[in-house]
Amino acid sequence: MSNLRSNIPLAERLRPQRLKEYIGQSHLIGEQGVFRRFIESGNVPSFILWGPPGVGKTTLARLVATALDRRMFTLSAVTSGVKDVREVIEQARKAHFFNTPPPFLFIDEIHRFNKSQQDSLLGAVEQGIVTLIGATTENPSFEVISPLLSRCQVYVLKAMTDTELQELLDRAITEDTELKQRKITVEQTGALFGFAGGDARKLLNILDIITGAHEGDITITDELVTESLQQNIALYDKNGEQHYDVISAFIKSVRGSDPNAAIYYLARMLAGGEDPKFIARRLVILASEDIGLANPNGLLLANACFDTVQKIGMPEARIPLAETTIYLATSPKSNSAYMAINEALRAVEHDTNNRPVPLHLRNAPTKLMEKLDYGKNYKYAHDYEGHFANLEFMPEGLEGHTFYHPADNPKEQELSKRISYLWQGKYDK
Repeated sequence: MSNLRSNIPLAERLRPQRLKEYIGQSHLIGEQGVFRRFIESGNVPSFILWGPPGVGKTTLARLVATALDRRMFTLSAVTSGVKDVREVIEQARKAHFFNTPPPFLFIDEIHRFNKSQQDSLLGAVEQGIVTLIGATTENPSFEVISPLLSRCQVYVLKAMTDTELQELLDRAITEDTELKQRKITVEQTGALFGFAGGDARKLLNILDIITGAHEGDITITDELVTESLQQNIALYDKNGEQHYDVISAFIKSVRGSDPNAAIYYLARMLAGGEDPKFIARRLVILASEDIGLANPNGLLLANACFDTVQKIGMPEARIPLAETTIYLATSPKSNSAYMAINEALRAVEHDTNNRPVPLHLRNAPTKLMEKLDYGKNYKYAHDYEGHFANLEFMPEGLEGHTFYHPADNPKEQELSKRISYLWQGKYDK
């Protein structure tokens, strides 16, 4: 039995079986957390768990299903197609009896499902055949289709703090069936927590490597951790633990205007078997979020790259990916559009006034609307010199409010001058 157990990774041996064993995410599972209410009421909507790897998304889904004694079907978006989705939905339909809660359908890495795969889920979610639980490391606003996203609550999971990693480390050493039989002393945790980077699974994998490479008593120091990982780097990355680190480094290198580092991390991803379409999607997002109005051609090139990658595939796709990566990395940067829409969304979400659209901006398709002054005094811009008519477009109470703040680059400074000239300083703040 002992030999059999030794083949089970530490992360799997320590996977929580009850909610009280779960470490972290107190904002979700604490006394007032939404997941506590789910389990107490049994009323669980479809939801998506968004957070970095190794923070317990899969475990949390399993714990909810176990606590409510409800069946959970599981699919991985990496290996499953539309046919697999339909087969599972049919099984769920047969398992769903009258007046009983629907089974859960857990989809890991749901961001990797394409539109047709996500479309195949819609009907089952709408009809209540399944309660969908998705797990993603990517922003679902970008990766999940709107009709599906609108039917799901999104809950954000956070990377584990050093305090939580310490709690997990203590539990591993004192409660794991194998590790508690050995004398393990922890003198330093800097390297251990540094390499883990808030990822519980990564922490336990590192501990697995260290304990597997040494016999007898072990004293964990920063030097021991660093040496062990350098000697076992292939084992350390065997489950793609550095996969997300490389993606993050790639994005930050492009944003940071370092084409050499960006190309290096692009090569790392391609050599590691990353889906080139995933990289192309990231470049489209980067072009919008980080290059933006400083160089609008960046988005055109990124879109062309995405289309080209879909058409030609690997290995040739590496060339347009490299071209676009270098272009975006060397381009001037601006996140002004990204900041503007975020600021406007915050204003809309927190504005309880439900401000009416000014009458002169409304259409008047009926005589009654025309009598009510819909469209009255509207000025058609093209009828005026310079195709501009000085008119108030903001609703009452927001006159002169500025959401877009041009960044300090040549293109946007031109836009800033034009806005100032047209609006005679109205938005100069």
